[in-house]
Amino acid sequence: MGSTSKRLVVLGSTGSVGTQTLDIVRAFPANFNVVGLAARRSLGLLKEQVEEFHPEFISCQGTSEEKAFIAANGAKEQDIIKMVTEPIVDTVVTATVGDVALPATFAAIEAGKDIALANKETVVISGKLVTEAARKHGVALLPLDSEPNAIWQCLRGEEQKVSRLMITASGGAFRNTPLEKLADVTPKQALDHPTWKMGAKITIDSATMMNKAFEVIEARWLFNVPWDDIEIVIHPQSIIHSMVEFVDGSVKAQLSPPDMRLPIQYALFYPDRVYNESIRQFDPVAIGSLNFEPYEAKRYPCFDLAIELARREGTWPAALCGANDVAVDLFLSGKIGFLEISTLILQALKDHQSIEEPTLEETMSAAHWAREKVSQIVEG
Repeated sequence: MGSTSKRLVVLGSTGSVGTQTLDIVRAFPANFNVVGLAARRSLGLLKEQVEEFHPEFISCQGTSEEKAFIAANGAKEQDIIKMVTEPIVDTVVTATVGDVALPATFAAIEAGKDIALANKETVVISGKLVTEAARKHGVALLPLDSEPNAIWQCLRGEEQKVSRLMITASGGAFRNTPLEKLADVTPKQALDHPTWKMGAKITIDSATMMNKAFEVIEARWLFNVPWDDIEIVIHPQSIIHSMVEFVDGSVKAQLSPPDMRLPIQYALFYPDRVYNESIRQFDPVAIGSLNFEPYEAKRYPCFDLAIELARREGTWPAALCGANDVAVDLFLSGKIGFLEISTLILQALKDHQSIEEPTLEETMSAAHWAREKVSQIVEG
């Protein structure tokens, strides 16, 4: 990428992906310049980030006094849409949860900024819209999630037709839990992921396999692959992050120890590859063996439900996202059981009236409607 540093805005800078993005910046200070940081309520960590990276702009939720305290070194408090469209910005890292950054993402695309995409909901809610907008404005959608990032790496340099995408899944915290005990599992148990360290929301989505359904939806739109040509397979070691099969039967896989910093680094440095001494390298002898298993539909009812709704397109995927957001929050707060996540989503979306070919505003409205619907059902 030459001697010019890439100028970044990081939305969701205090979350799991946001902090690991800043790890990459920290490892390569000459290659990146943090122009803006946005977070919600982790203000102590945000202040530390501001003091270390000296961004020009910040955005957060807090009192005027809290914002002034964070911006004491000269950073200017700014709306995220204005922040991501600043002329000095090259790339916007979307590491938020939910649809809070959707308008800012589209604004950044229209302003010609590349998007380093960790926010699954962006593509799930508005896959057709966001990919069309990226093509129209000539910007890159650079996937940060390990699975779509792995597919992207496998497709690089290939011009032959893809016959199948195989997305791997760890199986989450309950992949070996007897089915009859799933109704009684606790949020604490669900947050104990066997291979990855992630935020609470995505860790629960891993346990229900909702995150894997979201990755199938991402793959459908990011790589323009038909629904029927995308499969998932349980891979407990989380070493193979995805595989691509071509028409001749050849399969390419991307392998690495589970560490989100690697796909983040790949996307931020693309098309270059660089060595990072802090990222553990693959050791096949130490690993010994790699295992694969079919997923159990009875264990992961959220997966089939999500794929069925996503294939309908329209505003169904947006409503799915909204309903899942609230259902996961309700489980984490102890208000519903683990198995009620899928049943609550299904109950809420029975009343959804989908809009075909929706606008961005209509997709976000559908997600909001679904959130309200789930809350109403639980509140009675």
